Amino acid sequence: MSRIPYYDVEKAEGRHAEFLHKLGPHLNIYRMLANSESGIKGFTRMGNALLHRCELDARLRELAILRVGRLSRAAYEVFQHERIAREVGVPEDKIAALRDATIEAPAFTDNDKAVLRYTDDVVRNVRASDRTLKPVAALLSPGALVELTLTIGYYMMVCRFLESMGVDGEEGQAEWLKTAKL
Repeated sequence: MSRIPYYDVEKAEGRHAEFLHKLGPHLNIYRMLANSESGIKGFTRMGNALLHRCELDARLRELAILRVGRLSRAAYEVFQHERIAREVGVPEDKIAALRDATIEAPAFTDNDKAVLRYTDDVVRNVRASDRTLKPVAALLSPGALVELTLTIGYYMMVCRFLESMGVDGEEGQAEWLKTAKL
């Protein structure tokens, strides 16, 4: 249950109304973010850049996002990104392994594990250790490594926003939660 009111998108005016109209479907996260005109604009610009304009492999990106969501116990985020992960080609066995909260599952390649270990380290310790940084630095270009780190940080923020504001789940999330083990 939301902890503050959702913004009434139908009452938006001017540039805020134009922006919200262009944003498209009014998911609950956007309805909550719309309470801050500048906040939603910055939020969506960064999110769109990370999702659509990066060299980081989309499958690795989604593994990292799902791991951040799982570590943050943010059901909304995990629910949304399981769907996106499937759309970009993450196999079901990898999604299931992340649901079981293990990053050492046989479903994961060595590259997947390096990204997941790095993600865990950044989430838990802020500054990644050399032990987790070196394998991803060997795997990714400097640009993709920067994008991975930005993705981890961005989705940590998203999870904290969702949980702190109490953003309600979307259609289908209640049923999903019965099997999600969050």
